[in-house]
Amino acid sequence: MAALTPERHPELFNYRTLTGEELDTFARDGFLRLGRTLTDQGLERMRAEAMTAWEAEKGPFDPDATWLKNSLLSDIHHRSQTVRRYYFHGPPVDIAGQIIGPNVKGATSQLTFKMRGNTMPFHWHQDNAYGELDPYTAVTCLTALDDADVENGCLWLIPGSHRQGQADPQAPEEKAALLPIKLEADDSRAVPVPMKAGEAICFHCWMLHKSEGNRSATHRRILFLRFADADAVEVYNGGVPRLGRLLRGTTRFAEVEAYEADLV
Repeated sequence: MAALTPERHPELFNYRTLTGEELDTFARDGFLRLGRTLTDQGLERMRAEAMTAWEAEKGPFDPDATWLKNSLLSDIHHRSQTVRRYYFHGPPVDIAGQIIGPNVKGATSQLTFKMRGNTMPFHWHQDNAYGELDPYTAVTCLTALDDADVENGCLWLIPGSHRQGQADPQAPEEKAALLPIKLEADDSRAVPVPMKAGEAICFHCWMLHKSEGNRSATHRRILFLRFADADAVEVYNGGVPRLGRLLRGTTRFAEVEAYEADLV
């Protein structure tokens, strides 16, 4: 079974490719601002579909609930056609292919929301330390559904910190609790990454990043997508293949070829 035939939805998404200079910047800094990847129509649809799914599952913000309850909704591409099109056929897939290589699969789709009133920070971490994939080329793409700034909990990162390599992964029980990872994080080098609604940023799986609490009167809603080499395996799970929809190229794993093959 082949990868999905790429579709184009220019009414929803702004497609682009990375220049050689941008690829050099990514290699040096570990992240790139991608600009506006959603059109006005795409943003409106994605936000509406995401909120319908969020409200059905989560309900109103509860200050006494857990971080997972208040901030995370996994597999959002199962619940939103616009997210699914973006995840399978949108600009991030083209960009991931330039960074990772010709064989790409989706590794994660989720909403990471900080609704107004949610003042809980998320400390310095690497995405690959919470789900260690090999090869170490996975890319995270964050797309803002609201304007994100320092007041409402935008991303902070440390440019070049991906060159430290893989942090020691946590024990499985600690991963489940999403405790801070012990890393060498130099706060003096940290920079905020504000985004306008509809804009996106991508970063390396070893990038150190965090977010502070939302202390504003507005929501900070973000779509989190992760892409990996089509043959990436889960180091933390004995080296089994990471399941995810094959988006570009080929894979040596039949179970990846077959995974979510009915979704388009």
